[in-house]
Amino acid sequence: MAEANWTSVSEFVLLGLSERQDLQPLIFAGLLATYLVNLVGNSVLLLAVWADTQLHSPMYFLLSQLAVVDVSFASITLPQALVHILTQHRAIPFASCMGQVFVFLAVGNMEGYLLAAMAYDRYVAVCDPLRYAAVVTRSLCLKMAAASLAVVIPHSLLHTVMAARLRYCGNCVQHFFCDLPPLLHLSCTRPFANELVLFTEGVLVVLAPFAFILASYARIGVAVARLRSAQALRKALSTCGSHLTVVTLFYGTVTWLYFRPASSYAHERDRQVAIFYTVVAPALNPLIYSLRNKDVAVALTRVKRKVLARDT
Repeated sequence: MAEANWTSVSEFVLLGLSERQDLQPLIFAGLLATYLVNLVGNSVLLLAVWADTQLHSPMYFLLSQLAVVDVSFASITLPQALVHILTQHRAIPFASCMGQVFVFLAVGNMEGYLLAAMAYDRYVAVCDPLRYAAVVTRSLCLKMAAASLAVVIPHSLLHTVMAARLRYCGNCVQHFFCDLPPLLHLSCTRPFANELVLFTEGVLVVLAPFAFILASYARIGVAVARLRSAQALRKALSTCGSHLTVVTLFYGTVTWLYFRPASSYAHERDRQVAIFYTVVAPALNPLIYSLRNKDVAVALTRVKRKVLARDT
């Protein structure tokens, strides 16, 4: 391990989404527009949950946490990518790159655990509605969030330290941010230890909440199948449909990107998949999950009336 140290590469060069200069203005406009949609959509949701007391419930507490994660998810990567496009200075110091890897992994995994908490919320709401208020409490949500942090922080630190100890034979990263797959691809030798940890500890930590979500929806499916009322069936489907959409968008892309050998990394294809789950999906989540929700719409109307009343 003498050669595998922290100083083999002093900086990385992020090549971005495309090296074609004629596409840079279009890429900049697309990234900026998506980032603004993310900020506005999630900020509006947070404002509604914070300002309206009728949304001070465990379900909307979890939604607000998801909004924070989605803003953080995009903010870790997009501002830097936009600056790189404008300045054409794409270098990032080694330590900053590893810091980005750590925060990105922590935030990304936190989203998975929040989706699992929401699946439990939906399970209780559909399968045991009479006890929902007693079972799903603010205290329980806080404990689930704290437990999630206790898992994702050591997980992210482990993979970041292992990536930092690799010896890199190049510093040009075929990506618009520092992420594990393109970094492992730059290793001078096959990063066997990193892949082993990724396919053991990584699979357990990342896919455990997904397995929990599947188990929750299996129970929900059984409960829905027993419903004889069409109205009750529609209510159950509307309760779970948005969450299932978000889960599919998130885990479909994450599984594709991370649980493959580094040798199978494909620059163009994987960058396209990454842009979807790091940029597009966080911007779509508030639209899919919350802003079309009638309770949120009513809450925003009440907030608007309060603001107008103060102005007059």
